[in-house]
Parts: sequence; C-alpha cells; structure tokens
Amino acid sequence: MFTGIISDVGTIIEVTHMGDTRYVIETSYDTQSIDIGASIACSGVCLTVIEKMQNPSPRFAVEASAETLNVTTAKNWAVGTKLNLERALKMGDELGGHIVSGHVDGIAEIKSIEPDGDSLRFVFAAPEALAMFIASKGSVTLDGTSLTVNEVRGNNFGVNMIPHTQAVTTWGQSKSGDLINIEIDVLARYVARLKEVND
Repeated sequence: MFTGIISDVGTIIEVTHMGDTRYVIETSYDTQSIDIGASIACSGVCLTVIEKMQNPSPRFAVEASAETLNVTTAKNWAVGTKLNLERALKMGDELGGHIVSGHVDGIAEIKSIEPDGDSLRFVFAAPEALAMFIASKGSVTLDGTSLTVNEVRGNNFGVNMIPHTQAVTTWGQSKSGDLINIEIDVLARYVARLKEVND
C-alpha cells in the first residue's frame, strides 16, 4: 500500500528487454535500507525490487511483466525517463494522501495545462471505462501522485498542481499530450460495485 505522497524523483539509467523488462533506477534513497522484494511505486506502478546498488550512485532494479507493460506507461519508459517514486507504507506512517494500491487501472492523457494563480490547472482525458469513477472533490492517483479532482466534464477532469507539487515531482516537466498512469480511488470502485449489485 502507498499514500500517493511522492518522496523522490528517480531516473531510469538502464533498460534490458528479456522475458520481462528490467529497469535500473537511480534514486536519492539510501538503498541499504531497501529490502530485496520490497515494493516501490514507480510513477504509480507497484514494482518489486530485485537488486540494489549503492556505488557509484544509489540505484535499484525492478522488472515489469508483459501485462504491466500493456496497461501502463512503463512500455514507453527509456533511459533518462524521470519517475515519481514512493516507498511502501509502514505501520505508523502518516497517511497524507489516500490509500493507493499501485495497481494502475489505465492510461490518461494530459489535454491542457494552464496557469491558475500560482498553480497550474491540468485537464486530463480519462479512459471511458474509468470516467464514471472520477468525481469532483474526490481523490485520484496520477503517475503515483495523490490528487484532488476539481471538476469533471464527461471523460475530462481537472486537477490543480501547486508549486510544491510541481517542484518535488515530475509534474513540473509535463506537457500537453503526455500519457500518464491513472489509478481510481478504491472507495469509488467499491461504491460502484455495491450499486451494481443492488441494481
């Protein structure tokens, strides 16, 4: 489990295509504190650490299966790609965002980015099958970041990124047309399921 509060921006420094795809990610984390088999959310994708290195720089390796590549933006990751990173939630940690599983539901597209005071207003187009789960003032996870939805219009929805979020995540480098990982709020998923059962 994660909270959607990004704690580092990593950089992919190596990609190896085998049966699965292996990524080596440079990080500011102390990799000595990361267990082999630990889960790290990489731009919203929960991946398992299979190797870790401290020299010449802290970095760790993960593998993505064909299924993960099919349903996330990981298929487009390359050397130099920046990733929002979050280590798994531990008992006693502050839940600053919302409950995030790291199981990406689909891919959304940035439709526009406009200044809004000191913030940036992002408008995203959600996949049609996921649009019903996105509600104004509800939570959504975008590239691993817990965010609040401002408004919904059909399949499009808006989110404000404050300057702090832009500075400590990859969102400060985003542009219209970018594809991003989306995970809907688990509460929205269960409410929709209960309504389906009771109808």
